Amino acid sequence: MNQNIFEQNLEKYADPEMYDYLYEGYQKDLNIILKWASQSKTILELACGTGRLTIPMAKRGFQIVGVDLHEGMLERAKQKAEKAEVSIEFVQQDCTKLNLPIKSSLAFMTGNSFQHFLTNEAQDALFQSVRKHLVDGGIFIFDTRNPVLQELSTVDEYEEKYVDKNGDQVIESHRDMYDHLTQILDCRTHRRIYRDDTLIAEEQDGISLRYSFPKEMERLVAASGFEIVKVYGDWEENELHTESVSMVYVCRVKTE
Repeated sequence: MNQNIFEQNLEKYADPEMYDYLYEGYQKDLNIILKWASQSKTILELACGTGRLTIPMAKRGFQIVGVDLHEGMLERAKQKAEKAEVSIEFVQQDCTKLNLPIKSSLAFMTGNSFQHFLTNEAQDALFQSVRKHLVDGGIFIFDTRNPVLQELSTVDEYEEKYVDKNGDQVIESHRDMYDHLTQILDCRTHRRIYRDDTLIAEEQDGISLRYSFPKEMERLVAASGFEIVKVYGDWEENELHTESVSMVYVCRVKTE
């Protein structure tokens, strides 16, 4: 598999401290994870980033391993875990090629990280890799954005404003364009940073995100040796419908 599809798609994570500042407080996905978590087996978090969920779960007494491809995000996670006085094993690995000496009853991957797997080959490899690290009947929970065609059919240009961790005013201009053949959304951001009304920096970054449709997901899950236990339209466990923002899947390894 071409490793570049992952390594060339990490610009958004160049500043782990800023990533934390923007996203650390999000916890809506934690409740579903906790419902399926067991104290008896080591839990795997894939694409764990800076430990946004790994650390709160460790605080609750769960034995957990966090896996991510991005060295900087993992270093930040390790620092936070040490500060929180919890013991977590953080491992830098490609989730399509997991090689861990454990079998888990639960693996999860949130934050729409599934959309980083841009090709059918990458999606297949992810599921095969996860399955090797789950016990029979083990659970894999993940989310991905629902491909609402009305939103993807036109180029989306919009602006966002916020104050960053340094107290500077940030204005971001976004341009998102969807390719219907590849099912990939190309997101480009131009960022202007102001301090006391003076422009002090300009930055650009981008990310590519694969969109998968519900029937595609059903086929992928079944072909990979899993069955869908639940599918929700968000992390509040609302029913999936046409306009749902997300698709949250709870999948179980099929037993022979």
